[in-house]
Amino acid sequence: MSHENTRSPAIAIGALKTLGADNIAKTTRAIRDEPQRALPILGITNNPDSYGT
Repeated sequence: MSHENTRSPAIAIGALKTLGADNIAKTTRAIRDEPQRALPILGITNNPDSYGT
């Protein structure tokens, strides 16, 4: 596996650990089963601002 292919999982695991995930496998399964759980991790919310687009 090249270095390019290993960066994304490492970044994802680092983000989960930073957010306090103790069990990375359990957390990734939960995200797999409910992908919308990943949106806040990526900074995506469903709170539109008052300015529009």
